Amino acid sequence: MSEITLKGGCLCGAVRYQASGDPQRFYHCHCARCRKSSGTGHASNLFLSNATLIFTHGESLLKRFKVPEAQRFTRQFCSECGSAVARFVPEIDGVMIPAGSLDDPAPIEPQARIFWDSRANWSCDGDSLPRYPEYPQ
Repeated sequence: MSEITLKGGCLCGAVRYQASGDPQRFYHCHCARCRKSSGTGHASNLFLSNATLIFTHGESLLKRFKVPEAQRFTRQFCSECGSAVARFVPEIDGVMIPAGSLDDPAPIEPQARIFWDSRANWSCDGDSLPRYPEYPQ
């Protein structure tokens, strides 16, 4: 897929972003950290490569939280309403977008459910997406 531009923001509207790049992956992650940070059965994240991220409003309101022992888990959110918003991920040289923060539908469909083996027993299960015990190879 070619480069696209996506816009989104937080629940209260104080933080707004624009991300451009190549949509690569769209996963539902069922790990305990994603469940805790979202308060739901999984987090739905879209990943862009060759990406740029610009905050068009409210950048000073951003807060970040990284689980100290986690290699990859970081959460970026609005300090006013707590909503997760897009963030640049240096480890993958790309942008991770919480799909629910987008203004419009995601440009690609979810591709897999990851960390399936650690999902909550009450979490959704009713589609035919591939399931992986951790990250796909």
